[in-house]
Amino acid sequence: MIPTLRMKFDDLVWGEALEQRGKTGHVLAVILRYLYGLIRDMFSGQLTLRAMSLVYTTLLSIVPLIAFSFSVLQGFGVHNRLEPLLYELLAPLGNRGAEITKEIINLVDGVRGGVLGGISLAFFIYTAVSMVQKVEESFNYVWYVAKPRSLAKRLTHYMIVLLIGPVVIVIALGMIASLRSTTAVQFFLTAEALGPVFVATSKLTPYLLVVAVFTFLYMYMPNTRVRFKSALVGGIAGGFIWATLSTIFTTFVVFSTRTQLIYSGFAVAIIALIWLYLNWLVLLIGAQLAYYFQNPAFLRIGRREPRLSNSMRERLALNVMLLVGRAFRDPDQSITMGEISKELRMPSIALAPVVTALDQAGLLAATEKEDLLPGRDISTIRLDDILSVVRVHGETGSYRDPKWSSEIDTLGKDLDDSILTTVGTRTLIDLLEPAAGE
Repeated sequence: MIPTLRMKFDDLVWGEALEQRGKTGHVLAVILRYLYGLIRDMFSGQLTLRAMSLVYTTLLSIVPLIAFSFSVLQGFGVHNRLEPLLYELLAPLGNRGAEITKEIINLVDGVRGGVLGGISLAFFIYTAVSMVQKVEESFNYVWYVAKPRSLAKRLTHYMIVLLIGPVVIVIALGMIASLRSTTAVQFFLTAEALGPVFVATSKLTPYLLVVAVFTFLYMYMPNTRVRFKSALVGGIAGGFIWATLSTIFTTFVVFSTRTQLIYSGFAVAIIALIWLYLNWLVLLIGAQLAYYFQNPAFLRIGRREPRLSNSMRERLALNVMLLVGRAFRDPDQSITMGEISKELRMPSIALAPVVTALDQAGLLAATEKEDLLPGRDISTIRLDDILSVVRVHGETGSYRDPKWSSEIDTLGKDLDDSILTTVGTRTLIDLLEPAAGE
């Protein structure tokens, strides 16, 4: 019975029954499809596991992150606004949020007081950088990015997030606060008609700021090109979910006296952990929505691993080397794995294992800008070397070579010989010359 119901549900969501009911049916179908994809991804476990991992990293890195932010903000003379910002983030915890904020600020004061030695300082720097790295890895997972940024790019991006991010947020909040105190705004606030509008807008300001931060992270953190419209859709959805969740969680904290009696002194820690987990989960859900908005073709299949046949792997390896060689011969052209993915109409998650194998075999190399180049002179790259990467190289997981039956071993050698006869001594340049002539 369950398979039948599931089949009917799939027909309703992915079929044309709703689409044929006009604009309302189309909108309903789109909403159901996105809800289906997000709920499926949540129950698959990866998003929730990564949110839990980020909670653990946050516990280690919250103090050094705030300490770094405090030091940077102190240079701009706006460090006194850091504590209200932290309290605003923990506001759904009620009175407990104020307690946690006070404890964190006390710890930060201890760090600023110079109580750390060399090893402790290095550990604090590592945990702060690790926080940003975990966020990038989670976003790369959502966006099917198999290859992270180079070390140089990572350091640059991480420093921007750690140093400039807090400054921008605090300055934005300061500008909003100063605008509220201007004479013109005060006039509109006292006006009978426009006063309620300005009051409502001021209440929406924190949520708009959350939407802006989410949108920035969705565009900036993944190691791929994210369109602004897609990031904005994810940011608006994430901000809306976060605002709704904040209200619900505040109500839960108010009525959770029984939980506090059971867990006693641990209640504060447990509530804070739950709130951190929900925040990270909302951030990842918004990122997943942004990905599906930009790549709707993946909405139905989700994170199902691509299964390439042997023939596909062989053609893929040859085609990758052909495109890389063609770009290499043109002084005004370069190519990345993302561009190859677009050219071949295949997701990068399917390309990554083959590209990595070609790189390990010395047939490919990557620059700091992640452009792909031939690993050696293209006239010395034989076609059978390329095919060997996907046909011959591999491992069984055993410490011994496999023992094939004699009949199968003979047949396998005949197949290898037939392929070698087909490609002969041809090299990559033999593929490129006809292509260049065309």
